[in-house]
Amino acid sequence: MDLIEIGAKIGIYFIPFLFALCFHEYAHGWVARLRGDNTAQMMGRLSMNPVVHMDLIGTLILPLISIIFGTPIFFGWAKPVPVNSRNLKNPRVDMFWIALAGPVSNLILAAVGAFLMALTAKFFLASSFAAGFIEILKVFIVTNLFLAFFNMIPLHPLDGGKILARFLPAQLNYKLEQNEHITSMILMALVLTNMLRFLAIPVFWSANHLVTLALGGLGV
Repeated sequence: MDLIEIGAKIGIYFIPFLFALCFHEYAHGWVARLRGDNTAQMMGRLSMNPVVHMDLIGTLILPLISIIFGTPIFFGWAKPVPVNSRNLKNPRVDMFWIALAGPVSNLILAAVGAFLMALTAKFFLASSFAAGFIEILKVFIVTNLFLAFFNMIPLHPLDGGKILARFLPAQLNYKLEQNEHITSMILMALVLTNMLRFLAIPVFWSANHLVTLALGGLGV
């Protein structure tokens, strides 16, 4: 694989992935501020600057290795945005909305990608860049849907675990949080053994419907 091909793959896959991660973390910090906690802002994390959200292994090394070498497992993460629950008026409810903000932000980005695709198909389909841009948007939509569905898995430390906590007895949720290291290992095992391939079902079902809606049956 030459440098041009590597650069193209990074542009098509890594840049959308990095943007989606940053927007996801920004959404957590933004909603936390709305609910009364400005810890993320004070620590410089209420930003779309990828540098402040990057985890060396999860944001750079693993995703780039996967993209460059075409490994079957594409996985990555950013540094979690800090939230101080003591600043929240109703921590149980507020943490629910803060956690939910991450997956919802990726669903919004997927919808924005479909909207841009629809505009491109309607007004610029004859342009030389249209086909390539639409393919990039398809990757962007799938990436955001994957992040949304993945983070909704009801295991700590994912957002889904914090969302589920809203509906669990406080004592049970406390035990789950105290054993977060165990659920983290379970989650990593699921990723490394490709047991999370079931996520492809809702991800590609949703992506195909968004793309079909955006292109309006043009067959692009």
